[in-house]
Amino acid sequence: MKRAKGYLGAGRFWAVAVVSCLAWLAVGAACLFYGQVRLPAGEVARILTGGHASSLNLNIVLMQRLPRVLLGLLAGGGLAVAGAVFQAMLRNPLATPHTLGVSAGGALGAVLAISLGWTAPGIWLVGPVQFFALAGALVNVGVIYLLARRRETFSPLKLLLAGITLGLISSAMIMFVRFISDPHKLVMVDRWLMGGLDVHGYRSVASVLPLLLPALVLLLGEAGAMNQLALGEEMAEGRGVNVHAVQVECFLAGSLLTAGVVSVAGPIGFVGLIVPHMLRAVFGPDHRVLLVVAFFGGGAFLAVADTVARSAFAPSELPVGVLTAMLGGPFFLILLITMVRYR
Repeated sequence: MKRAKGYLGAGRFWAVAVVSCLAWLAVGAACLFYGQVRLPAGEVARILTGGHASSLNLNIVLMQRLPRVLLGLLAGGGLAVAGAVFQAMLRNPLATPHTLGVSAGGALGAVLAISLGWTAPGIWLVGPVQFFALAGALVNVGVIYLLARRRETFSPLKLLLAGITLGLISSAMIMFVRFISDPHKLVMVDRWLMGGLDVHGYRSVASVLPLLLPALVLLLGEAGAMNQLALGEEMAEGRGVNVHAVQVECFLAGSLLTAGVVSVAGPIGFVGLIVPHMLRAVFGPDHRVLLVVAFFGGGAFLAVADTVARSAFAPSELPVGVLTAMLGGPFFLILLITMVRYR
């Protein structure tokens, strides 16, 4: 019997997943060979295989480059998956992880912590900036959820409007805090708001996993329902999908992904917008495949962007959020013009 076009078999799924994962790992390994300090390729390879090297080079590769690459692979993947999920849930191709105000809430928490010198409770393993950024993002998530949910319904339109409104309020409060802050701290505030992966050691990488992994597992489990939801709520309900439950789970899981990434890396834009569109054009709209390749593709994209940002301008370092905005904005305009031309 001839299979329908777009049929997803187990073999095709695992082939795409394995190849994407191998490419993701290969890109991450390649990024370790580049940085502000030029090291011979043989020296880097020897360090990665457990060979002998100087303590300085060991520190550069294992404590500076490797954590940044790992964080880029995870953060970029989380943002790309969140973007694909929000685009399906809201049925809006312009939806991003930052559309619903989660990033703005995280930015407000971080700005308050930096400007006012707040400290986190000693029981937390994360730094104060990350703690309050995560708290700010989760507060916005809770408020948006309460505004969008009424009785037994969950309105995507109210979700979008509430998210945009809270994002604007948070942005206004950030400007006010910057106005009253010590000028010496504004440099730190502005640097954080640009987004970056400048971490040392593995604490930041480990701290993002408790939010990232459960959210990814939940969203992958709802990928089939998202395919139906992307066609419309009424059609999805007619096919047995619990639309309300899927919308709530997608919103909460996507927001957790965004909050976890923003709390560590700051508000890095355009990854969740560009990467899903690029991969959707290659692999199709099936979210069972799209979410997998979005995670690996988004991670590889951000890791490469960060490698370029910290290498091309040495000895200075360009925040990766600036680079993704410089690349993503014009690229999306070209994509939009192309779509309009051939529509």
